[in-house]
Amino acid sequence: MKIHKSAEDYLEMILMLQERKGYARSIDIAAGLSVSKPSVSFAMKQLRENGYITMDEGNVIRLTEQGQEIASRVYRRHKTLTKFLVQIGVEESQAREDACKIEHDISSATFEAITRYTQE
Repeated sequence: MKIHKSAEDYLEMILMLQERKGYARSIDIAAGLSVSKPSVSFAMKQLRENGYITMDEGNVIRLTEQGQEIASRVYRRHKTLTKFLVQIGVEESQAREDACKIEHDISSATFEAITRYTQE
């Protein structure tokens, strides 16, 4: 199933917040992605309906197994692409920004080649 780039960004942010804070809430997602709270609410509704997240009574957002799989893949790409761009001389903050754009569209073959390159 094809997932939109923005949905991948939301799932990746949820994963990053869970790793950093132990939980994810809409307000933290809005701040992390620099989007409005209504935008986050709409996206969370879509992600929940598609089975990527759950929300408990305290509005804590959790990734489902399917959401975790997508978020982990996108986050791995982001970290690897950032590392690669820094290795070739891109300033780190620019590398992170560019990696966020590239991570959604890069082919698996190209990504795996970059992964091998960064591990050498």
